[in-house]
Amino acid sequence: MSIETGLSGKVAFIQGGSRGIGAAIAKRLAAEGAAVAITYVSAADKAQAVVSAIEGAGGRAIALKADSADAGVLTAAIRTAVEKLGRLDILVNNAGVLAVAPLDQFSLGDFDRTLAVNVRSVFVASQEAARHMNDGGRIINIGSTNADRMPFSGGAPYAMSKSALVGLTRGLARDLGPRGITVNNVQPGPVDTEMNPDSGDFAEMLKGMMALGRYGKANEIAGFVAYLASAEAGYVTGASLSIDGGFSA
Repeated sequence: MSIETGLSGKVAFIQGGSRGIGAAIAKRLAAEGAAVAITYVSAADKAQAVVSAIEGAGGRAIALKADSADAGVLTAAIRTAVEKLGRLDILVNNAGVLAVAPLDQFSLGDFDRTLAVNVRSVFVASQEAARHMNDGGRIINIGSTNADRMPFSGGAPYAMSKSALVGLTRGLARDLGPRGITVNNVQPGPVDTEMNPDSGDFAEMLKGMMALGRYGKANEIAGFVAYLASAEAGYVTGASLSIDGGFSA
């Protein structure tokens, strides 16, 4: 089976696919033959650029505006994707937010949104996707190595939200295992994206914590996700898998 057709005939829904890791995942899954639906909140131009890139390469993609913090909007987006693309085989829960502040200044608003996007949306999307997904489907959550190691202050709610995905992934794997649907959690370390560039304020400090001494690339995360979405990964489920350059080594 060639890399171009490994996911031929499959349909993937990607929460947060307009930029960074999400955009790289969308393009990779499309390159392997999947039709792709991505969501975005405000960056309509960037979402359309992803769609155009996929279509320009001969693939099929749609972009849907949906705030992952809004359960009704998110479930409606999944239903729309199924209606437009005909089915659902792969769900990638990539939407995420990061708020950092000293403990005594961290607002409850930021705390609640962190949970709404980073945790609740994963449950909501997985629940709705399972209603439409064919047996043998794939759910892939994008967590963070910060679930295991939080090396700076001010990020406790973020670390908590990503730790929650570890347990949620295990539970969902049990719930959906009888249908042959696998559920896994990918935990990237620092990745060079617009939101966290390898030349940013904390970059050198973070590089010093990694065995490889460099940031990851979005395409490297996308390749890992593509494997978990493939038939070859059919025996991998309930796992939290780090791809972090040795950050947690």
